Parts: sequence; C-alpha cells; structure tokens
Amino acid sequence: MSPKHLIYSLGISSILISCNGPIDKAQNSLMETSKQDLALALQERDQLLALVKEVSAGMEQIKKIENIMTVSEDNAGINADRQQQILGDLEAVRRTLHTRKKLLDNLEARLSDSTINNKELKETISAFRSQLDAQLAEIELLSQHLTSANEHIEVLSHAVDSLNSTVDNVTDELNTAQETTVQLENRLNTCYYAVASKSQLKEHGILESGFLRKTKLMKGDFDMDFFNTGDKRELRLLHLNSAKARLLTNHPENSFEITNDSTGMVLHILNLDRFWSLSNFLVIEND
Repeated sequence: MSPKHLIYSLGISSILISCNGPIDKAQNSLMETSKQDLALALQERDQLLALVKEVSAGMEQIKKIENIMTVSEDNAGINADRQQQILGDLEAVRRTLHTRKKLLDNLEARLSDSTINNKELKETISAFRSQLDAQLAEIELLSQHLTSANEHIEVLSHAVDSLNSTVDNVTDELNTAQETTVQLENRLNTCYYAVASKSQLKEHGILESGFLRKTKLMKGDFDMDFFNTGDKRELRLLHLNSAKARLLTNHPENSFEITNDSTGMVLHILNLDRFWSLSNFLVIEND
C-alpha cells in the first residue's frame, strides 16, 4: 500500500469513529493493517536514521586515525607500540563497517517488501553502500600504508643495527690498535739504567775486566733484572748517591751534566733525544 493510500485509509477510519458509525470486520482489519504498516515504516525509518549516524561516525573515526598517522609521520615517526595500536583501531573500524554493511543489506531486503519501498529510499541506501565501500577502501589503504611504513622502519632498523655493529667493531679495532701503539711506543721509549760499584757490575755480568784484558760492557750474558727501568721521555734527573761517578755507556757530549748537591753527585739529562740516541742503556760506576 502506498503512503497516499495509507493516509487516506487513516482519514476515513477517523471520520467513521468520530461519527460513531458502524465498523465491520473488514474495516477493523484494514485499520489494524494500517497501524502495523505505519509502525513498520517508522521502525525502518528510525533504523535508517541510526545507520546514517553510524556511517557518519565511522567516517569521523577514520579521519581521526588518518590524522594521527599524519601527525606521527611528520614528527619522529610511529614507534612499534603505536603502530600496533593504530592497526588494532583500523581492524576494529573494519569489522564495524562490515557489520554496518550487513545491516544495510538486511534493511534493503526488508524495504523491498515494505509498504514504504520507493525510489528515494533505494537511492539513499545505494549512497550509503557507496559510502561504506569508500570507508572500507580508505581503511585498507591506511592499513597498507602503515604496514609498508612498518616494513620500511624494520629495514632501516636492521641497517642501523648493522651500522652500529660495524661501528662497534671498528671502534674495538681502533682501541686495540691504539693500545698496541701505546704499548709499542712505551716499549720503544723504555730505558734501562744501573748505578753501582765496579764489583757489583761485574757480579751481574754487566762489566767484564781483568789484568791486561780490555774492559767489556754488557757483552755477555748479563743480568737484565739488575737494571732499573725508566721512560726516556721523562727521566731527566738521577741521584747517584756517591761522591764520584763515571758513565760507562756512550752518550753524546753536551747532552748531560753531573753536579753535586747535599746527597752527592746528580746526573742531569739536558737533551733527552740526544742523550738516548746511541743507547737505551745507562751504566754508571759510582766508586
């Protein structure tokens, strides 16, 4: 029955009731049917209006998620936890849209047999379906975009981890090389000195001399442990603890001098490079 016939029937029924005229069973049946049709039409109208609100809310929700993604990308990026949250929100919206689409299909099926079925409603339902499809497509696009961004972030993270590992390895190698260089430099700048009496020097094989024999200095198996060690770059002063002293090792003139103080004779190294240029050993006889 069309809405025009429905209104006409309701008007006739009202006149008959106000005039207290006779109402037969057919008229009662017609009135009851009209009431049911009206109630159904109102129900379908309310469901359609509710669906309109839900579709609008869905669009707002999608726009909100899209804005969140845009803001996050414009700043420092989306971390893994935030990505999972947004993907979860998108999936929830997707499920909701599919539910609304089913409701729209059911409503369309009911309206096909309804008393208020007309061209305008069909066009409205078609527009809602197109809007829901557009929202689903937008959700899919956002999901793909976020997944693609996540994959790109993972690739960059692996690259960063690899670079960090390379930097760590290079740093370790550099530190090792620097330690080796320092050790080698220290070793090259290590000097050995011994200040002792003639008899002590002989006892430790540092000095060999005898009657009618040429004096030999450190020519054999001498006791290396008898020597003190120092750094050629820093050793500038050496107390000899004796009133007299004689350098047995070879050192350039003018690179040193020996003076006296309250403790006895003192060796002053005036030019470190020249003094140690001929030998890393210094042997002084102090008796």
